[in-house]
Amino acid sequence: MSDFNFHHLRYFQAVAVMGNLTRAAQSLNVSQSAVSTQIKLLEERLGQQLFERRGRSLQLTEAGHIALDYANSIFASGDELVATLQAAGRQRRALRVGSLATLSRNFQLGFLRPILGRSDVEVILRSGSGGELFNALADLQLDIVLTNQPPDTDALSHFVVTRIDEQPVGLIAVPELVSQDMSVEERLSTAPLILPTPGTAIRMAFNSLADRLSIRPQIAAEVDDMAMMRLLAREGTGIAVIPPIVVSDELENGFLVECAELPGFVESFYGVTVERRFPNPLLEVLL
Repeated sequence: MSDFNFHHLRYFQAVAVMGNLTRAAQSLNVSQSAVSTQIKLLEERLGQQLFERRGRSLQLTEAGHIALDYANSIFASGDELVATLQAAGRQRRALRVGSLATLSRNFQLGFLRPILGRSDVEVILRSGSGGELFNALADLQLDIVLTNQPPDTDALSHFVVTRIDEQPVGLIAVPELVSQDMSVEERLSTAPLILPTPGTAIRMAFNSLADRLSIRPQIAAEVDDMAMMRLLAREGTGIAVIPPIVVSDELENGFLVECAELPGFVESFYGVTVERRFPNPLLEVLL
């Protein structure tokens, strides 16, 4: 496609995002007729209709959605090329890190510690849901995503998943709740528990253990955020089933204590990246 005109693609991307020829023309600082002409030329070149009109707005056809995915990827790669080559002449280099919103802050800090404080590094942190972060990673807007929930297996071909760490899981609470000498079975069946929400790896392992021991736990709270589990444990709401790394400060100063480590329970942490022509060298330091 040696005669492919990328100006057509840029105009198409603007219309696809704006959903309207007038607004797209204003954003590009050109006339509406110029945008319309460019779109028609692109459709002729591709042999596909990219938009269909619905009322006053333009909606992407199936071919249009495919074209937009390619356009986003092409222009993101161009932006990355400019940023990478320009960064070669600067002292500071940016590392764009996405982290699952519910992920342990202590783990994130430990992972980034080797590059924190370096005068030549700028760390840009972004949190969100797994879907949001993996989409941003695929669009080359992030260098790495930190998560304890790796991508679905049908998406793995797009990503490189590296297991960074494994942390044991224990029973952790304020000293008053664990002062009595009890077996793990007795504690799990009689004490109020703070558990991760269903569907997480830790919760599935806990449910399996409860079934094996034939116990019916008393659930005080189900939480999808490790930071909130930490706060509830500090308030004495119950005994948290949680990795000690999440509450390392509280364990060190005695606000919380670990009364048992659950055998075979681990939480795995992953770094998810994509193969890139210009990989960020800071990742070699961290992975």
